[in-house]
Amino acid sequence: MSQQYPGPQQPPHHPAPQTGPWGPQPPKKRLSTGAIVGLSIGGVFAFLVILGAAVGESKQDDGKPTAKEVPAAPSTPAPTTSPAPTTAPAAPATAAPSKKPETGRLPNFVGKGLQFAQDEAQSLGFYGLRSHDALGRDRHQVLDRNWKVCSQTPAPGTHGTDVVIDFGTVKLEEDCPAKDVAAQPETEAGGTMPDFRGKSVNVARSALPDNASITVTDASQDRMVLMESNWKVCTQTPAPGTRIDGRPVTFEAVKFEETCP
Repeated sequence: MSQQYPGPQQPPHHPAPQTGPWGPQPPKKRLSTGAIVGLSIGGVFAFLVILGAAVGESKQDDGKPTAKEVPAAPSTPAPTTSPAPTTAPAAPATAAPSKKPETGRLPNFVGKGLQFAQDEAQSLGFYGLRSHDALGRDRHQVLDRNWKVCSQTPAPGTHGTDVVIDFGTVKLEEDCPAKDVAAQPETEAGGTMPDFRGKSVNVARSALPDNASITVTDASQDRMVLMESNWKVCTQTPAPGTRIDGRPVTFEAVKFEETCP
C-alpha cells in the first residue's frame, strides 16, 4: 500500500495591510446587508424626530398660544334680581307760610353824591337801584362819583326793601332843574313827528323808529356831532305833527351851552 504525501500546503491568504500616513492600517470590515438596512431605517427615524421637533418649535415661536396655553373663559355668575324698591306714600303737601316782606326806612338822598346814595341805600337793604339824567339829555352815569342826586322815587319814608329806587341826577358842576325832565319821558314816535326842539339829539334818536333814516348837522358851525347827548335840537324836518311814513329825518343842533341861531 502506497502512502500519499500531501504536497506543500499553501498558507492562508490575508489581504495586505493598508498603509497610511500614520503607518499600516488594520483592514476594514464589510457590513452585512441587514446591518445596512437597520442603519438606514434608524437614520430616517432620527430625521423624522428632528423634523417634528423643529416644526413644533416654529409653531410656538409665532406668538400664538397652543391649545394648552389658551386660558379658560371666566365663568360669569347668573344675574340676580333685586326686589323692586318700594316708595313710601308722599306726605300731603302743606302750604308754606306766607313770608311778610321786609321793610326799611329810606332816607332823603337829594343833594348827596350818587355813589354815596347808592352805597347807603344798599346798607339799609335796598338793592333795586337805578338812575337817569334829570336834564333829559339821556346821558349815562358811567362814573357815579361825578353825579349828584336831584330827585328820588319813591319819596323818603318806610318802604318794602324790594322797591326800585330811581335817582334823578346831574353832573356835579351842573344845577338841578326845577322839574325833572325825565319824569315825563318822551313818547316814542309813532306815525307822526314829535316836537324835539330843545331836547337832546340822543333822546330824539331813541324816540324814532329803529329803521328811520336820520341826519344830524351843526346849526352854527361846521362841526361833527359826535356825542349826541351833548347836543340839543334847534330845527327838525319833518315838522312836528307831520306824518313820518318812512321819510328821512334831519336835525340841526348846537351844544347845550350854546344858543340856537
